[in-house]
Amino acid sequence: MLTEEDILHEETPLLAEATSALESGPSATSPKGTDQYNRFSPSQKRFIVGLLSWVGLLPFIASGSFVPSVPEIARELHSTGAVINLAITLSIICAALGSLVWATYSGTYGRRSVYLLSLPCLCIGSVGVALAHTVPTLMFWRVVQAFGASSGLSVGAGTIGDIYRLEERGTAMGIFFGASFVGPAIAPVAGGLATHYATWRAAQWAIFAMGVWAYILIVLWLPETLDPEVAQKKLREAAGDGGEDKRFVWLNPFKSLALLRSPNILLVTFAGTTAHLTDYALLIPLSYTIGKAYGITNEAIIGMFFLASGVGNIVGAPYAGNLADRAVIKGRERRQGRWVPEDRLHATVNGALFLVPLSCLFSGLATQFVPGPVGIIINVICLFVNGVAVDVVLTPSSSYYVDILHSRSAEVWAASTAVRQFCLALAAAGILPLIEIVGVAAADAIFAVLSWIGFLLIVLTIRYGDRMRAWVDVGFSTTPDS
Repeated sequence: MLTEEDILHEETPLLAEATSALESGPSATSPKGTDQYNRFSPSQKRFIVGLLSWVGLLPFIASGSFVPSVPEIARELHSTGAVINLAITLSIICAALGSLVWATYSGTYGRRSVYLLSLPCLCIGSVGVALAHTVPTLMFWRVVQAFGASSGLSVGAGTIGDIYRLEERGTAMGIFFGASFVGPAIAPVAGGLATHYATWRAAQWAIFAMGVWAYILIVLWLPETLDPEVAQKKLREAAGDGGEDKRFVWLNPFKSLALLRSPNILLVTFAGTTAHLTDYALLIPLSYTIGKAYGITNEAIIGMFFLASGVGNIVGAPYAGNLADRAVIKGRERRQGRWVPEDRLHATVNGALFLVPLSCLFSGLATQFVPGPVGIIINVICLFVNGVAVDVVLTPSSSYYVDILHSRSAEVWAASTAVRQFCLALAAAGILPLIEIVGVAAADAIFAVLSWIGFLLIVLTIRYGDRMRAWVDVGFSTTPDS
């Protein structure tokens, strides 16, 4: 049996001089036999997390600044809110597909290389959206923009898995997500202010500038974190017999979806989807629910409601990451050093059982039945709590994926996110029609019930996770691999 002492001194392959795409840019090298997690100093790791967080902001800025502008975009392009909302649905689907593509290639050709390819797509797409004057043109460039931005989170999660060991990973992941979630906190406010006092196009030019700045930072200061021995092994596997000398091999980005045949990954993915769905249910129709119920037509004020949820995300992600690491450490202490991956999921229980469903339920009831300032205050509190609660479910889950499939961390995260985003995209298209049919209180009650079902899936994974991993083994990590 491996003890905690063994894990803290685990030895893994080193970062040597990289070949292929791994040769470019700054890199860290170490003597043979050095722990892979010691390739970078603590200060270097913090800098990398900060840089990743800036890139992680971009998908949230791109999506969040668009939502409060929907009514104005619909008026300017002579369309309807429902039609313009399809651009949100398309961008969600494209972001899901994009995360699969970027994650797959980042696991073979390096994290840095993928960032250098994806960020120009974001910049070009942002310019296209800013210049769009028809609905089809707008939707096309939103797809390009979302595709480019989608590397920010999936590749970022994989990069953190490259440099942080098991007991530190949840906290690092929480800091990464918490900093990235500044995006959804400020983007709707910025988008609303730009729309109300200037034009919605100004926000798109700002996203272009942020993308250019991120590209410059990556070029100058991001080292390659992927272990080149792992990259070369994957390249040989992809090239097949006689392909050892190939410099580039086409990879199948959908291959990582096969990881979802694992019940552990699939159940946690669906649990996260039901939690995240409450966030979409509260925020996407906000202009037509809270805005209509309280007579708010100013886009900037509507954006302020998004700020409550965004601040909840910023607070919730680091808290959830630390909670997840503590759950792992306590679990190992309880078992005299034996590691059980599902210990990390204990950190999600209170959020999934209480905070997620109740915040959604009470917001719907307040919107429909509580008028005036009291109703507004209740909604702001519910939005904040929901922001915290969704992170309490998603952040430990993200670390859990990296724990159990460390060698394919970006791919498993992207596969899970792709399925979640695809489900959310389909649901997003039906949220507003559902509210119009049954009312906001009943609609939010439906989403609350779905999130309780997600809680049950987490409980099943915690209780039977070891058996499910034995039942379908997709190459799960052992403790030394983590």
